[in-house]
Parts: sequence; C-alpha cells; structure tokens
Amino acid sequence: MKKKINKYKYHKKKVNIGEIIEKRYKLIVIFIIVLMSVLILNLFYIQIIRNKHYKEKLSDLTTTIIEGESAPRGRIYDRNGNIIVDNRSVKTIYYKKENNISTKEEIKMAYKVAEYIKVDYSKLTVNMLKRFWILNNPKLANKKIKDKEWEELELRKISSSDIDNMKLERVTEDDLKDYGDIDKEACYIYNLMNKGYYYTEKEIKNEGVTDEEYAIIAENIDTLPGFNVKLNWERYYPYGNTFKTILGSVSSSSSGLPYNLKDEYLKKGYSLTDRVGTSYIEFQYEDYLKGTKATYEVNSDGSYTEIKKGNRGNDIVLTIDIELQKAVEKIIEEELIIAKGERGTEYFDKSYVIINDPKTGEILAMAGKQIVKNPDGSYKIYDYTPGVITSSVTPGSIVKGASHIVGYNTGALQIGEVRNDSCIKIAATPLKCSYREYGNINDIQALKYSSNVYQFYTAIKVGKGSYSYNAPLVIDESAFDKYRDTFAQFGLGVYTKIDLPNESLGYKGENRLSGLLLDFAIGQYDTYTPIQISQYMTTIANDGVRMKPYLLKAVFDSKEEPLTKLIYETTPEELNKVDTDPKYMARVKEGFKQVMSYGGTGYWYIDLSHKAAGKTGTAQSFLDTNGDKVIDTQTITNTFSAYAPYDNPTVVFTVISPDVALDDGSSSNNSSVNARISKKVSEKYFEIYK
Repeated sequence: MKKKINKYKYHKKKVNIGEIIEKRYKLIVIFIIVLMSVLILNLFYIQIIRNKHYKEKLSDLTTTIIEGESAPRGRIYDRNGNIIVDNRSVKTIYYKKENNISTKEEIKMAYKVAEYIKVDYSKLTVNMLKRFWILNNPKLANKKIKDKEWEELELRKISSSDIDNMKLERVTEDDLKDYGDIDKEACYIYNLMNKGYYYTEKEIKNEGVTDEEYAIIAENIDTLPGFNVKLNWERYYPYGNTFKTILGSVSSSSSGLPYNLKDEYLKKGYSLTDRVGTSYIEFQYEDYLKGTKATYEVNSDGSYTEIKKGNRGNDIVLTIDIELQKAVEKIIEEELIIAKGERGTEYFDKSYVIINDPKTGEILAMAGKQIVKNPDGSYKIYDYTPGVITSSVTPGSIVKGASHIVGYNTGALQIGEVRNDSCIKIAATPLKCSYREYGNINDIQALKYSSNVYQFYTAIKVGKGSYSYNAPLVIDESAFDKYRDTFAQFGLGVYTKIDLPNESLGYKGENRLSGLLLDFAIGQYDTYTPIQISQYMTTIANDGVRMKPYLLKAVFDSKEEPLTKLIYETTPEELNKVDTDPKYMARVKEGFKQVMSYGGTGYWYIDLSHKAAGKTGTAQSFLDTNGDKVIDTQTITNTFSAYAPYDNPTVVFTVISPDVALDDGSSSNNSSVNARISKKVSEKYFEIYK
C-alpha cells in the first residue's frame, strides 16, 4: 500500500522594496519636521518670549557689581532744628595692600611716603622700631640666634614664634642708635600699612592733610602701589563736647565693624569695612542714620560705572534742647568746682541733672559731670552723662511719696492720720529718728518735713508687726514685696525703657531683716538710677501714669529739604498706671506741694513763683575709699526731684549729688551744692520756656 504524502506549496509574497523605502523616508521626514518644530518653538520661546529674562541671567553671570564705601550718616538735630551732629569732608591718604606685594617693597614705599608727608609718630613704640630693624636687617637679626637654638627649632623643641621673640628681645639700643626721624616716621607708616585686616583700607593720615601732601601722593600713585587719596567724611559737632558722649561714636574707615559687634552687624548684611554706630544714639539708631552706599558696575577695562547713587542716612531729631543742655552742663561744672572748696566734700565728685516733659516722657536735657583732682591740685571735669542710666544711688526720703501709697493701699495709713514723731528703739539697734522730732503730725506734714518716724510706723503696720520701745520687732517678710511691687509701678527698681543701650536696674537688697523694711520705706535700702528717680517723679506729676522716657523725637528723609519729609515720629508711650485710688495720689501731690512751700525741706530749691511740687532726699551712703572691698567711709547723698506748675505740670527736674558730704554728725559739712544746682537749672529752664 502506498503511503500518500500531502505536499504543501509555499508561496512567497512578492515584496516592493521601493515602497518600503518611501514609507520609512516619510516617517523620517515627519520626525525631522516635528523635531525642528520643537527646536524652533524653543528658540522662539527663548529668544523672543523669554529674551529679557535670559539677557538678565547672562548679565548677572558676566557683570561684576561692587559697592562703594560707607556713605555719610544722617544728621542729628535738637528739638528746635539746630544741627548737633553733621558730616564734614576730610582729605585722607590711605593704603590698601595689593596682591604679591613684598615686605621689602612695602618698607621702600614707607620711606618714600615719609619723604612726601609729615606723620605724627608719637605713638611709635620701641617694639615697633625693633621689629622694623629686624625686617631691614634680616641677616644681622638671624645672627642673634645661637646655633643651638636653630637646632632646637629644627627638632621642634621651640617654635618659630619663640625665635621671633628672641630676636626682638636681643635688638639693642645700640642697634637702633642710627635710626633718625625719617626712619621712625617710615616705621610708623609701615605699621599703619599693616594694621588690621589685610584687605581693608588703612588710613595713613586723615588729620591735617595739606593740599600739597594730598596732591603729591595723588601724583605718585603709579610708583606707590596700594597708596591713594580720597575725600572721606567724619562726624562734626557744632556744639563741641555738649551732650557728645550720649550722641555716641562711629567706627573709622580703617577699623570697620568693631570686633564685639561684628557678628551682629554681619547678620544684618553689613561688610567688615563698613562704618557703624558703636555707642549710645549712633548705635541705638544705626538703622536710621546709616547711609546707602553707591553701587558700581565694573567695566571690561577695569573702570567703574555708577548704577546706583549713594545717599546720606536719614536725619533724626532728638527731644534735647541743645541750648538748655549746654547751660545745664555749665552750671554743673561751675558748682562742682565751688563745692570742692567746701568742707566735707573730699569724696564728692559728681552730680546728675535730668529735665523732662512729664506728659510725653521727652527728655529736654540730661547731664552728668565728674570732677577729678590733678596731681598739681587743679581740677579736671569729665562728662559722666551715661551715669544717668547706669549708676545707682541711695535715694533717701525722695521715695516717701511711693511709701505713702503703699500705706494707703494696704490700710496701714489713713488720710489725715496723726502720729507722734519721736525716735523709736528696736532691741539691739540704735535709735531710729527723723532729722528732728516733729511731735504730732499728719500724712501731709510727714511729707513736708520728711518725717522718717512716720514712715517707720507705716512700714510696721504693712509688715503686720507690733512696736514696743526697745523690744524685738517681727514683721511679715512679704511686706518687702508689697513695697517693691508698688515702687516698680512708679519706675523704681525696674527698667524705664529709655531708648539707650546698657540701662541698669540699681541694687536690690536680699536680706529681709525687720529693721531693713523700715530703712526701705525711707529710701535707705535699695538703690536706683537717676533716670528711675526721674520717672518716679514724672509718674506722680501724671497722677500715677508712668511714661516711657525717650530721646528720639522724629526721623526725616535726608533726600528732601531739611526736616520736611517725615518718616517716623515717636508716639508717647504709657507703660502702666499706679494701682491706687486717685484720692491717695492727690494726697501725695498735696504733700509734695507743701515740701516746696515755706518751712518745707525743698523751700528754696525752686523759686515759689514757678509753683513747684516735689521732694528732697538725704541718704546715708557708704564708700570703699582704699579699694580693699571693705566699706570704710560713710557719706551723705542728696537727691531732689520736682515738677511745675503743680496744677498742670509741664516739666520735671531731677538733681542728684552722691557722696556730697562726710556723714560725721557735723551740720557744717552739709554742702548745699544740690540745692544750688536745682535753683540755677530751674531758673535757666524758665528763662528759656517762659
């Protein structure tokens, strides 16, 4: 049987190669068209739509922008529009180290500059001269080091710093004998060239630069690489030293940012070479006073094109009346000298005065002066105005108004309450008395005559104690807190928030013995700053409203006409109101009015025609006169503060004279300098503000 095999026939489909190539070609063409479209669209987007953006990007990447030097600061005016701080141009010769400059080249230039200009080298030290000799004579300096010492250096037993010190120590007077004035001047110039940061400009001379010196350096800058001249600026004080300490200081262009403030200023975007306020007003209001630096574009040829003009800082107006301030400072200085000729004033050396507007807190004048005896017996007076906010004094009886409020508020004192003023005696302590025994007096008379005993009885009641002659006294220690809490509402023992840095709080006693509460009530325990005492009296003048004291009145744009475009104006700030019944505050004010009347302790401090109300204070104070940290001398401190007129207060005077007399029981030692200053200062104020 034959097996059938099916045969399958395979037919190949005929392929058209040309058709395939044509299809693929079309796909490639379409792909290319799409790709080109995308590229064209992107180019259109970049070159047309985003043209400006990418030009700016390119400019940012290829353009170098630099800032100019610190611009002049804003002016400072007094309340009446008088300029008290300004800027003035100063011809300056400076040096900025260039790259790859050698020590030998710098020394050569120092000698050349010494021939061109006159530099005061009075601050040149022997060590500076020795180092200069070593740089000029390296071989001779190396010979001063022994072979053994060189070996120790190689073995790292000593350092290269040790070698340098040895060289310095071994430079003799004989080595320096040939150095004349020109060498010393060149040495000093070289030291100025290398002082501070290497990349900063070093001021070689900026005082008394003559036109000839300025011109000759300018003409020779090609042969003195790094040297140049410029017109710089410095602060100018039309009223001399009046109020100058509180106006503050500005760093120099050579020092730039002060080291202790460097980090703070760098965080704000400053450069290390910027000139800034370093103290008091200049520091406090740096943000307003700083100028805006000019901005330059560096061209391809190295020249500069100014793209943003620099401007002087904003101008500020202070609350100070500079004419009144000047008069106050003069009065203090004259009275300090007079007082030093009086008995018992061996340790008296300073006085403070503050004049302010109670309604706003504005300070019209603020001064402190210190007198120092020279070896030849003459006296020199220094400004001590910062002591107004940093020094603390024992206030004495001036605080009795606040003590009365403590008594009224706690029920320990009643309006019109009569008490017998005669010395009290607590077991194991001396008698505690008023200046003299006043007999039966009420709360108003207690203020008028400044009775201590009256306050003692109030303090005992506040402390829930019981008094018997020569018996122990036990009081509730919480009474200290009651007094301090109320005193703080007046501004005593707390920050006044004056717009100046470094305000102090005074001293707060930690011991709470019963007898110390009595001392506290008459201002003989805690201490306060003069500005706190001023705020205390201002609070009473304001019927219990405590105002923030301030010096900045307004800020104006310096680009406009002087003092026309207001940027900022200080609004008077109420800090708190004393928590008491208005009738109690009125009672204290009546007592203060009586203080300034006939028979009161402040009777002749201010002329009666000005209708003043206030309080005097006499406190025992203590000194360490020989620096052994042991109190060895007891003195008297006088305080006084008053407002006028009593029916509508417009001014508060505060005058304080620490250690005005020796406390030896002799009334002949009691100088009246504080009263004299008060009288003259108030008269000068009313002469100006009639």
